[in-house]
Amino acid sequence: MIEQDFLRRFLFEELGVRGEWVKLTRSWQAAKLHQRGSENVQQQLGQALAAVVMLSATVKFKGSMILQAQGDGDIKTLVAQATDQRKIRGLVRGKENITTGPLESIFGQGQLVLTIESGTGSPYQGIVPLQGSNLAAALETYFEQSEQLKTRLWLFANASHAVGLLLQELPAQENYEADWEHIEILANTVTEQELLELDCEQLLHRLFHEEQVRLFDPEPVEYNCACSRSNIENTLFALGRTELEDILKERAIIEVNCEFCNEHYRFDQVDVEHILSQKTPAIDTETLH
Repeated sequence: MIEQDFLRRFLFEELGVRGEWVKLTRSWQAAKLHQRGSENVQQQLGQALAAVVMLSATVKFKGSMILQAQGDGDIKTLVAQATDQRKIRGLVRGKENITTGPLESIFGQGQLVLTIESGTGSPYQGIVPLQGSNLAAALETYFEQSEQLKTRLWLFANASHAVGLLLQELPAQENYEADWEHIEILANTVTEQELLELDCEQLLHRLFHEEQVRLFDPEPVEYNCACSRSNIENTLFALGRTELEDILKERAIIEVNCEFCNEHYRFDQVDVEHILSQKTPAIDTETLH
């Protein structure tokens, strides 16, 4: 079976290192369908989606993890989101053609924000500068500064796939520092072509065939935009009557467009009155696109 749209976790049985591998195919095609930009722009989005899937699997939570890069360069905003159920979506905004090079040349001066929204309490948020040769390097800096964990990432994307490999030390293990150095040397031989073309088991055998690696069952990943009409209604309800009536005086119709999936929602005066007549916002029923 060709492994596509799967996340796989693995553990070195006798060493203080764990890892993750991901390959997005159909989910990648769906996520970029409504996003404009050149191949270089699309690659940044693909790398971000592969990254956020793996990062979301490094912690236990219920909700969603959001990776957001914002700057004043060619790419203004890059957002990738993954839920604890491995549902992904993303968007990118900026020039349709961008320069290649380190993050500073693509995003300008900016920051990388990682947010966990669980729906209970305040969201957790970590921030690091958008600096380094690529997104993987910036995320490695994030883990080193925020989590004090040595972490390596490899992220690549082309027209067909978005792929990633993550390795992370387990400090609780004895001799973990020596273990980490050993595995890192082996992993540094991986190539972009291997990550894009090989399945997880093939890649792990190629890199670590002398090690005892426990490979866990594949976790399916799929594209899912969480927008829905009832979600939009809840947002409009929160604005209140005065603001909604002011908008309707100017435009007659309130139009909302989802930046992730390009779904278009329209609300006229009758719709707004119906929303405002509800004592509580409508209970959402999830809509898939």
